[in-house]
Amino acid sequence: MSQRTNRSALLGRKLGMSQVWDENGFFVPVTLLDVSTNVVTAVKSEATDGYEAVQIGYGQIDPMKVTKPLAGHFAKAGVTPRRHLVEVRTADAADYKPGQELTPEQFTEGVEVDVTGTTKGKGFAGTIKRWGFKSYRRTHGSHKNERRPGSVGACATPSRILKGKRMAGHMGHDTSTALNLTVVSSDVESGIIAVKGAVPGPKGAIVLIRSAVKGA
Repeated sequence: MSQRTNRSALLGRKLGMSQVWDENGFFVPVTLLDVSTNVVTAVKSEATDGYEAVQIGYGQIDPMKVTKPLAGHFAKAGVTPRRHLVEVRTADAADYKPGQELTPEQFTEGVEVDVTGTTKGKGFAGTIKRWGFKSYRRTHGSHKNERRPGSVGACATPSRILKGKRMAGHMGHDTSTALNLTVVSSDVESGIIAVKGAVPGPKGAIVLIRSAVKGA
């Protein structure tokens, strides 16, 4: 992401999905995100760090479970220890101060955001489920070939399987970003943001909400 743009960001926890009505009386599916404990833990500058960024902390944690270096880091910022940390590069990093609390006011109703999370893990999956391969015909003469992937490469040349070949393997549990999701509501008192549509990850997953990089 470019440092020459101003991007607001918050860490949050996916609470689950719900639905609301729009002005025309239609159901709108929304995802509820808890962003109630965000705080600035550090500010990076071009002079001292070589780039401009804001470090955000989210989620409470027992101070006894924090390492001494991290405990000193939080003490320097004047905040209680946080469980999750993330850095977001932005051109207006100098406008933030360590210890500053961040609220859902950054994302008002109608604003488009990008939400990054870790997708649900599906375990080991075959090529049909993982990549959408077509199964072999289920008729006489086809012996145990219904869900096999077929040929994976040539024989003599190159005498190996090429890198990137789509094969069976671990499916899911990847970092994914849902782009240009519209904020339906932003409740400052409860610290909950509702965005239109689905976001990556299961209930309870940690997600990063940023202002849309491809917004209109």
